[in-house]
Amino acid sequence: MPSPSDGPPDPRVPALDRVANLDEPTDWPRGLRKWTPAALFSIALYFACCLLGAIILPNSIWDIETRQITLVIGALGVWRYGWWFVHALRAYIYGRFVYPKMRRQGREIWASGWRPRHLHFMMTTYKEHRRITEMVVRSIIREVRNSGVPGTIWLGSSVRFDEDIVIDFLRREAAGLDITLRIIRQNVPGKRAAIGLVLRAMSRLPVEEDDLVVFMDGDFILAEGAVSRCMPLFKLYPDLQACTTDEEVICIGPRWIETWLKMRFAQRRLAMQSHALSGRVLTLTGRMSVFRARHLLQLEFIRLLEADHLNHWLWGDFRFLSGDDKSTWYYMLKQGAEMRYVPDALGYTVEVIEGSGMDRMVQNFRRWSGNMLRNGARAIKLGPQRMPLFIWWCLIDQRLSMWTMLVSPVLAVAATLLQGPSYLVSYLIFIAVSRMLLSLFLFGYSRRIEMTYPWILYLNQLINASVKVYCIFRLSKQRWSNRGNQTAGLGGASMVESARNLMANWCTAIAVTLLILATLHYAKLVETPTGTAIRDILGY
Repeated sequence: MPSPSDGPPDPRVPALDRVANLDEPTDWPRGLRKWTPAALFSIALYFACCLLGAIILPNSIWDIETRQITLVIGALGVWRYGWWFVHALRAYIYGRFVYPKMRRQGREIWASGWRPRHLHFMMTTYKEHRRITEMVVRSIIREVRNSGVPGTIWLGSSVRFDEDIVIDFLRREAAGLDITLRIIRQNVPGKRAAIGLVLRAMSRLPVEEDDLVVFMDGDFILAEGAVSRCMPLFKLYPDLQACTTDEEVICIGPRWIETWLKMRFAQRRLAMQSHALSGRVLTLTGRMSVFRARHLLQLEFIRLLEADHLNHWLWGDFRFLSGDDKSTWYYMLKQGAEMRYVPDALGYTVEVIEGSGMDRMVQNFRRWSGNMLRNGARAIKLGPQRMPLFIWWCLIDQRLSMWTMLVSPVLAVAATLLQGPSYLVSYLIFIAVSRMLLSLFLFGYSRRIEMTYPWILYLNQLINASVKVYCIFRLSKQRWSNRGNQTAGLGGASMVESARNLMANWCTAIAVTLLILATLHYAKLVETPTGTAIRDILGY
């Protein structure tokens, strides 16, 4: 008989049985297993079709009316793709030379018998399905058993349902293992509150500064060796305070959004390895990151996680709903702490997506982009003296790319209005070729060769930039769809709130208008009005 706490079953969750071990690091396809003859033929055929289209279809990119537009798009492409290539080169150096040396030294430390004193798993969960929770806890048990290090699971929860699942499973599966469960029931809603209460409980118990604390979500399944690959790095680098890990996705939902998520994780691997070459990362993912306990026991760190906030010229003082991983990252960055990325420490993110997935995609973009924008500006203010120059410039580039991504579509539309559909066709061929060239880099960080990557990548860039432009004037408006559909800053019908919304709309309209006018002016499609023209318009 099922337990009363089982809750209604999700008919799609059993699909996890078929994919739970799909992305183990030992089963990562390489060589001809990945670059199969069929994949190579598909790529060659793709480029052949693009070349054939460029030769046969009408081409007006060098016509006198649109030549300047083509030059601007090309110059912008050289800049952006050159920056992408810099990241790709740095990622290759980190993955091919730097990290293998770290891994070899870490294995030597592990083989010598060194172990951390204690492992703490800080796990937050909210009404997760029983099957997923059991898989998560089973992976924790395996890591504790294989490492031989005593462990404690600190469960931050808000309902008895989640607690009963973990208690029952540990009783069945962890008999005789040196693992302790401590349940911290939160008395206020939100993941930040749950983490804060757990950290306060830790600070009252004998947790030592060099103990290791694993921050992880209740739907993140650790692959074998995920924690043990991180542990010796804290011995190897005494100044290392945190490291973040690789992720793969188990998507129960539409096929296209699974491909999109896998492409996002491929982008993440490339970017993380590039950033890690400078001894820093741009986020300490909340899915799973490992910390030295030293900073986590400080009241400043705990308060920042619990009540991180921003004082905005339009929206006043407001708290952050999500983005706890950005708060931990900002604190470490401010302290000048060393942060690393461990590419072969892997875990699985479980995504259960209802419907077509488009709304979930946009909501994810709003959450991710909002968290980046809320934290990016204050991180930039720390200046390059608090972080490597490359990392500081990456933060600035995040703010620039949201605008530059929209320039070429604006120019393409303008040229199409001037020349007709022939220019749009040429632009689409340019998108097809350029995004496939970028995808060739991503294929190296993805499990499979997906021929839809080029167009999903372009859609990802376009929607992401648009959402960022929308969010930058609405930083207080937050929504977390996959954690109880929590919201902040979305309600209220007062006159002040209405005035703020009106001002946000006005600022967005002005910013987009200026972007379009500046782009058209730079492409010499419009000219700056003369003083006489301005006087005539104003009637003087």
